[in-house]
Amino acid sequence: MLLLDGGMGRQLSRMGAPFRQPEWSALALMEAPETVLQAHRQFVEAGAEVITTNSYAVVPFHIGEDRFSTDGARLAALSGQLARQAADEAPHKVRVAGSLPPPFGSYRPDLFEPARAPAILKVLVEALRPHVDHWLAETQSAIAEALAAARAVEGTGLPLWISFTLGEETDEQGRPVLRSGELVSDAVAAVQAAGARAILFNCNRPELMGAAVDAAVATLAGADIPVGVYANAFGSPRQKLAQANAGVATIREDLDPPAYGAWAADWARRGARILGGCCGIGPEHLCAIRPALKAEAVPPG
Repeated sequence: MLLLDGGMGRQLSRMGAPFRQPEWSALALMEAPETVLQAHRQFVEAGAEVITTNSYAVVPFHIGEDRFSTDGARLAALSGQLARQAADEAPHKVRVAGSLPPPFGSYRPDLFEPARAPAILKVLVEALRPHVDHWLAETQSAIAEALAAARAVEGTGLPLWISFTLGEETDEQGRPVLRSGELVSDAVAAVQAAGARAILFNCNRPELMGAAVDAAVATLAGADIPVGVYANAFGSPRQKLAQANAGVATIREDLDPPAYGAWAADWARRGARILGGCCGIGPEHLCAIRPALKAEAVPPG
């Protein structure tokens, strides 16, 4: 069982760090990188065993084409350096995951450009490679996005974790799907074949995650590939044509640490072995997850 960190962008916002759309969490890298280090430290203090580089918004979609061309590699490298520093300072073992975001924005598989994706991902991979222990391709809305990330890290010698984001509706048979409409089971099988070492689900409301965990566990059928969940705390579902940088979403009030901990316990019972949080989930939520991790780590009887 592993405990991931929480959502970096909203944690920076709560800390008073520079934060706005469209730059999102990348703005703190540009204007106040010390706050990124502080946020990493706060997640580590809450028990995180994996912290993720603050490179999610270091793509043209968030910082613009010109800034990405001139500063993208430097900002990505800085995100890796800050995460590595926080991990090396930690009193317990902490791994650094190199965040590889959707190159053309979250939640929109229709915007994915397979011909342009490799060049964007290459900048991130080359800049992050010296600082990370494994890769985490996050919020992947379609199988094609995930496979592009898998190709981007070929030859780096580091394990790849892939995390999908889910559609709000199931298919006609009630099966969970990605935002592309592709079946979760098909996505899991595809990235398993591509060499993923862990398969996760992130940036959805907690209510959607259990069925995805069930589908992943069934598809993997005993393979030595852990399943994980890190849900968000958005106040409303992200709609099909949502623009990820159109505004700052509200955070729901009913998802306090005990409530999130209860969801995490359910995911663990279903077979999830990596737990954490996405947007709006802070260090206090991680503290509430830890009992679920400990309970599931103890063999029954």
